[in-house]
Amino acid sequence: MAGKRKVGNLLALAVLSYLSRRPMHPYELGRTLRENGDARSIKYNHGSLYMVVGQLARAGLIVEVGTGRQGQLPERTVYGLTDEGRRELRDWLSELVEQPRHEYPGFVAALSLIGALPPDQVVELLRRRLDRLAERRAEISGLIEEAVGSGLPELFVVEEEYRLALLEAEIAFVERFVRRITDPETGWGRAWARAHAAWNPDGGGVPG
Repeated sequence: MAGKRKVGNLLALAVLSYLSRRPMHPYELGRTLRENGDARSIKYNHGSLYMVVGQLARAGLIVEVGTGRQGQLPERTVYGLTDEGRRELRDWLSELVEQPRHEYPGFVAALSLIGALPPDQVVELLRRRLDRLAERRAEISGLIEEAVGSGLPELFVVEEEYRLALLEAEIAFVERFVRRITDPETGWGRAWARAHAAWNPDGGGVPG
């Protein structure tokens, strides 16, 4: 499991993956991460990248293979994968692809506690969320179309297609949730509003 790995940060997995192509120094790794849009999938910054490179080296997953220089910049240490690092990359990536993992996204936590808000406010918040989700959907759709239109094989935007599928599923869920609250005959809104008013002196009204 990732929690038992010598270096469990997903940024480390990206570093191992790019070093499997050829040795690089951390500056080049950072540029490669930026050029491939990995910030959309993996949280990192300049400091965290250098920290992870150091952790991987201490764990014996990467090793110094020389130095490199670009222009007038100072020499930088170039790293390559060790055999252990190559095995770690294969095992870790295979695990993430094969095994669903229980995660704790904030929206799921909010849904589990949503009765603490009045239903009219919840409906308004959900409608705003739908607007933001639609903006994201348009952004990702445009990114995919642009990338594929430029000749990039679809394999290299498959993570964006996955994000798009998740967005479509979330939009459908939120739209259904709003209907289940507001339906004039079977909606939960009136009972929810009464319960919330009983729990809170300033309980919300009934959504329309």
